Amino acid sequence: MSIEVTAVHEPVESLNNTAALSFSLVIPTYNAGPLFERFISRIQQSVIQPEKILVIDSSSNDGTAELARKAGFTLVSIPQSEFDHGGTRNVALSYIKTDLVVFMTQDAILQTPYTLVSLLHAFTKGRVAAAYGRQLPHYDAKPLGAFARFHNYPEQPYLTELKADFPTGIRKAFMSNSFAAYRSTRLKEVGGFPEKLILGEDAFVAGKLLLAGDQIHYVSESCVHHSHNYSLKEELKRYFDIGVFHQDQHWLLETFGAPEKAGIQFALKQTRFLIEKKKGYLIPYSGFSLVAKYIGYRLGRAYQAMPKTWPKHLSMHKKYWQDKSAAKAKS
Repeated sequence: MSIEVTAVHEPVESLNNTAALSFSLVIPTYNAGPLFERFISRIQQSVIQPEKILVIDSSSNDGTAELARKAGFTLVSIPQSEFDHGGTRNVALSYIKTDLVVFMTQDAILQTPYTLVSLLHAFTKGRVAAAYGRQLPHYDAKPLGAFARFHNYPEQPYLTELKADFPTGIRKAFMSNSFAAYRSTRLKEVGGFPEKLILGEDAFVAGKLLLAGDQIHYVSESCVHHSHNYSLKEELKRYFDIGVFHQDQHWLLETFGAPEKAGIQFALKQTRFLIEKKKGYLIPYSGFSLVAKYIGYRLGRAYQAMPKTWPKHLSMHKKYWQDKSAAKAKS
């Protein structure tokens, strides 16, 4: 069942302040499907346009590359086997000469023609090195998928730095490259995106920027529609991968704090959300979903103690484990 989403209209006043900013847009793609036409249309309707729109396509076979080329985007094709969350974005950075770079995923749809204006306006003040926008559920989002968006991307904006009181814990280093912008020089100065991570290249960089004294801005008035309707099995796998990321990058937890307390708050708020939306019949399923997430996360944190074949089966990113096995065999 679809969830009603209230439209957010970004202020026009920011337009003059952002007009002088130079920025590029980067979109990694792979078989983007029918939604990509809508993605392109919304980009073309934006009141400010990037100096370069770069599509890094992992050898799509559904016409994604052709759509990008027809739209006038710069297209770079790579073998699907070479895609890497951080590495592919670093390849894109080598093509970028602008002050700012915006990263999006192929299924994140700009809400209004002023969405990019609001996001980039964050860089006109303070020591902002990175900013990310609000993700609202797609109109066909199921209740649990919709709640995840509303919880992780609230209405209240914030500007944070390492010593700031808010947000607390690991949430301070939260970022999402589904819709985020960076100051190119600062991104490169902290080493760009880490390569060969299972996921979390955006949170990794956010942590490095905060430690370097930079600020991160959550711009809630800058919205895209982006959500997923995961099954219980997919939730377990997704949280397994998050657990692996936190285990491998334990410095993030040591610096900012562990996520367990936030998980309890999420569970309570999700139950309240379902009651308020008169979806109480989904509370048992919600419970199963929460258990799947917790089990997946704890298994991910313990992946190094598992038999070698288990992680690949428990993971959403099977290629990561194939590449890891191949690299270990060569060493």
